[in-house]
Amino acid sequence: MADHDRPDVAAQAFPPVTVVVATRDRPGLLERAVGAVLDQDYPGSVECLVVYDHTEVRPLDLPVPAGRTLRHVTNSHSRGLPGGRNTGAAEASHDLLAFCDDDDRWLPGKLRRQVELLTARPDAAAVSCGIRLEGPGIAKERRLDATEVTLADFVEDRIMEVHSSTILLPRATWDAVGPVDEELPGGYGEDYEWLLRIAARGPVVIVPEVLVVVDWHGGSFFFGRWAMIVEATRYLIDKHPELAGSRTGLARLHGQIAFALASGRRRREAVRELGRVLRLNPREKRVLVTVPVVLGLLSGERVLRLAQRTGRGV
Repeated sequence: MADHDRPDVAAQAFPPVTVVVATRDRPGLLERAVGAVLDQDYPGSVECLVVYDHTEVRPLDLPVPAGRTLRHVTNSHSRGLPGGRNTGAAEASHDLLAFCDDDDRWLPGKLRRQVELLTARPDAAAVSCGIRLEGPGIAKERRLDATEVTLADFVEDRIMEVHSSTILLPRATWDAVGPVDEELPGGYGEDYEWLLRIAARGPVVIVPEVLVVVDWHGGSFFFGRWAMIVEATRYLIDKHPELAGSRTGLARLHGQIAFALASGRRRREAVRELGRVLRLNPREKRVLVTVPVVLGLLSGERVLRLAQRTGRGV
């Protein structure tokens, strides 16, 4: 019998994991996501905790293999994704926490590879991995060359490869940095705000392989909610003074504000915000995509859809 097949060795090398899947009214996608969690090639125990966001709990009729448990709970925190994730973390049975969006799916080796790396890097605050974007007209892998991502890296750039569905972290990190921010307006950018706090504790280490498939459907819950995006981005800048330490990073965020202002037809405010962006970083790419919106040549929604076809946002 190989060592990793012995129960005592598996328990030491592959501790139990709770996987939180927050959901709202997407049963088909949810079944796919949960099925991929339960089918992980992981020797340790896996608890999959489905959190229903203020909707009726509909237990999934899925086979639950040995060493796996499936639980269904109602979001007891504020409505939305941050509250759902926080409910899941509070209800979790185990000290390793992972998160998966209900429209994404894990490849079989995801948990095994991440736990192995996290065990080898006790200094790490969390672990991520490569992703593959799949959707209408797009199939693209996104993986980082770096072995870790630090706070300085996240201040400079969002680094979309560190996706919320890739994150696995110890309970010690969760307790130290605090829950997902439920006060963030509209929940916009909640994963980035949380990652800033995680990276302030320690690096996010990266498994180089692509282990998560992200559903890239070309739409967004946030399309058209321009005033909320402006408010949330300003909230983020105010909450994290370290963002002011990077002219490039700060220009990116003010560029997002300028784009949202222009898309919401607040053109004079958008022009003033663009002036700030240019002073911070004349090469900020959001200047080029915001100007056509200010001039009324394109809508914000149209620009976003064009950007997402390339696997990027604005």
